[in-house]
Amino acid sequence: MTDRDYYEILGVNKSANGDEIKKSFRKLAMQYHPDRNPGDKEAEAKFKEINEAYEVLKDEQKRAAYDRYGHQAFANGMGGAGGNPFGGFDFNFGAGGFSDIFSQVFSDFMGGGQRRGSNYAQDGADIRYNMEITLEEAFLGVEKEIKIPSTQTCEKCHGHGTKDGKEAPICQHCQGRGRVQMQKGFFVVEQTCPHCQGHGRKATDVCPDCKGKGYLNQEKTLKVKIPFGVEDGTRMRIAGGGEAGIRGGENGDLYVFIGIKEHPLYTRDGANLYTRVPISMCCAALGGKVEIPAIDGEKLELSINAGSQNDQVVRLKNKGMTMMRSKGRGDLFVKIRVEIPVNLSAKQKELLEEFRAISKDDNCQPESKSFFDKIKDLFVA
Repeated sequence: MTDRDYYEILGVNKSANGDEIKKSFRKLAMQYHPDRNPGDKEAEAKFKEINEAYEVLKDEQKRAAYDRYGHQAFANGMGGAGGNPFGGFDFNFGAGGFSDIFSQVFSDFMGGGQRRGSNYAQDGADIRYNMEITLEEAFLGVEKEIKIPSTQTCEKCHGHGTKDGKEAPICQHCQGRGRVQMQKGFFVVEQTCPHCQGHGRKATDVCPDCKGKGYLNQEKTLKVKIPFGVEDGTRMRIAGGGEAGIRGGENGDLYVFIGIKEHPLYTRDGANLYTRVPISMCCAALGGKVEIPAIDGEKLELSINAGSQNDQVVRLKNKGMTMMRSKGRGDLFVKIRVEIPVNLSAKQKELLEEFRAISKDDNCQPESKSFFDKIKDLFVA
């Protein structure tokens, strides 16, 4: 145990509040942390000293004892200083001492684990928002303005819920612990303080604006920037965009889940796009060109080779989706669907009959010829 003054170690005044003590501790702990000062024994000793001081000053009861008795308050370990015939153990069944040991053992036995302290400062809850965008917006990126029901820290009381805007006084019933103990036979049962609802502090004069809650219900308007190339199901985190923290707690976060609407023309797989293009029987046989719209608005001219078959796929490089954090693009895959004409006129039927007649023995349909050749071989066998 160090002999130095704990307030001096942390560089704060004796009148410093809990937030000021915590802020100073974090700054010093980062400065003297062993990971930042490998092999530095002086920094290691300083780090231990800082932790020792903070362990006392962060606790309202330990701090009160230290302010009154100094280091002597902790000289005998468990029982406090002086005059105890049991060598430092306090068998008094009041708050602390042997009763605390029993309450902790009983709590562990019942599954309660370690006793909780007060929860004066509370962080705000996280918020989930589902946003639906088009495939074109996912391609280009977009900025959307959204409105969400949320809470905002009360400006009048700075989130403390008090009329003067300062931290509420320590609850006199639980002495700031947020928990009280009740004697039930041989056991000591611990429960949430009914006077402060476990906060450890209780305002005597509440803020007129928020009625002591520390926050106000308010619809929040935010602009959310969606990057290009975003995929369906992507989750975006906006730090501090959730509900307001109260009594000095931090704001929660906003999580935006991106959903992409079904597109009438394209389906997507990663950065690649897929579509089907119907072409006429004549175009498939003779070849030709078909115009299709690209996802970026460009008009693409698709060349159809003579003799193209149904379900044949044409790949257009770099005509697919953009990629997040990349300059590249995926590819566009076009599946050809050959349409068989219907509702033929008499002249069309006549021409097709003529075409069929002169196509019986030639090789203009190689797949059909191969299929029927195999059938002949089966019958011969």
